[in-house]
Amino acid sequence: MRSQDPPEKRPTRYASRRSRLVHSTPFYYGWIIVALGATGGVMTNPGQTPGFSAFLNHFIEDLGLSRSIVSTLYTAATLTASLFLPWVGRLFDRHGSRFMICLFSLLLGLACIYMSLVRNAVMLFFGFVVLRQFGQGSLTLASKNVINLWWVRRRGRIMGIVGVAGALLSGLFPYLANTLIDEFGWRWTYVILGGILLSVMLPLGYIFARDRPEDHGLLPDGAGTKPDEAGPISQSTESAESKSEPLEINWTLAQAKQSTAFWVTCAAMSCVAMLNTGLYFHIFSVFEDGGLSSSTAATIFVPIAATSAAFQLITGFVIGHIPPRFLLATSLFMESAVLISATHLNSVTHAYAFGIFWGIQSGIEMLVMGVIFANYYGRRHLGAIAGFSSTLLVAASALGPMPFGIARDLMGGYGPVLTTMAILPFSLAFACLFFGKPAPRPPADE
Repeated sequence: MRSQDPPEKRPTRYASRRSRLVHSTPFYYGWIIVALGATGGVMTNPGQTPGFSAFLNHFIEDLGLSRSIVSTLYTAATLTASLFLPWVGRLFDRHGSRFMICLFSLLLGLACIYMSLVRNAVMLFFGFVVLRQFGQGSLTLASKNVINLWWVRRRGRIMGIVGVAGALLSGLFPYLANTLIDEFGWRWTYVILGGILLSVMLPLGYIFARDRPEDHGLLPDGAGTKPDEAGPISQSTESAESKSEPLEINWTLAQAKQSTAFWVTCAAMSCVAMLNTGLYFHIFSVFEDGGLSSSTAATIFVPIAATSAAFQLITGFVIGHIPPRFLLATSLFMESAVLISATHLNSVTHAYAFGIFWGIQSGIEMLVMGVIFANYYGRRHLGAIAGFSSTLLVAASALGPMPFGIARDLMGGYGPVLTTMAILPFSLAFACLFFGKPAPRPPADE
């Protein structure tokens, strides 16, 4: 009975519905999905760590909290938010992209407005939970997955293009938030951000979000149409595919968990998420400890954004020729260098060089993280797989700010913790190189 199937094996709510918009679009509708997913990724910034960095000092000053307490609240809130992501991934598989993007846009917008009302540590903790849950976790997952559903063979290039727009606009967010805070105060800035989500992303998701191209009689990558929308691909297409490699091999979450490569990849991505979150969260303080102003820290996001955009595009074009695990290992080696370099920020020139190098690392990492699970394990159960892995990533990112903040309060600087943490990505890079390749086919279900 279909009702007895596990959630990840059930059809989506919109699977059999025709869309007049999809069929009336004069070009492949996947390009509309690309624009929607890119916009969704940018809209998650209020829940991302770089977005929080512009508000951090204001939380400390206005609420009368220490840096350690705010960091600990952020850690606990992010851990709490991560617990819901496996459920979010399964909901995406079951209910589809339109419902989930609209829901998360609505909830993230309301979460931003709530942040303007925060008055104490308890309220701040709850605000961190909902912003991390619906920003870094849920809307990010939905925005990436909807693109992955429409593109397979050209996925790397497409995500590279998305990365350009996302990196440039997201990289400007701390500067924009800092400017709005100076003009209107941090509370009204959150109201403005919430209004943008409710008035822009929510209607965009409702109007344009659609599920897999096969649900609308189309093939991924704009490769053509299916003659029978309810049935299999035409005989000629099947014949062509039988003579070449299959479009994709689909793994279930249970099968992926049996793969060493899955756990190595999750560990590597979680490590980078943890370290970059910690560094982003305290970046203004790191710069101030080096004798640099907060305005310099805000402007450094521009070279980070520019180089991240460029290298997401470059990585998107080469990921079809270079195994993803090699690129992931490269970003891990670079992450070690980023952490060590952060201990020597003492001039504007060095700061901008640091931003450029960090942007390169981020560009490679973000592109690989956006496509690796879809490339390795297929689209059919992508929500469940991405939801599970996102839980690990978000939980790991929660662990970043707290040790950085405690080290700053106890030791008066970030040097020891940055240098020690650099060992982790360096070690995991080798694990990716030697153990990061999955088997050609999934193991048989027991």
